[in-house]
Amino acid sequence: MDEHKDATHLLDVLGFFCPVPVAEAKQALASMDAGSVLQVLASDPETLHDIPLMLGRTPHELLTVESHEGEYSFLIEVKGDER
Repeated sequence: MDEHKDATHLLDVLGFFCPVPVAEAKQALASMDAGSVLQVLASDPETLHDIPLMLGRTPHELLTVESHEGEYSFLIEVKGDER
């Protein structure tokens, strides 16, 4: 990542477990324009594996992953249009 990008959209799935966080993230990304950045807030540790796996099947880019006290933050840049 060359530069810091701020989130343009927020998806809060704290307290939800698989498959909700990934399904909601996929739905949110599909409705966003290229260049937008989605921040996903999650508490399910499986998202550390599942979100990057899901993104591997899309053109989108995982910019950052942060973990703090059982909460996870993902910044995802929309690349291309899946609509």
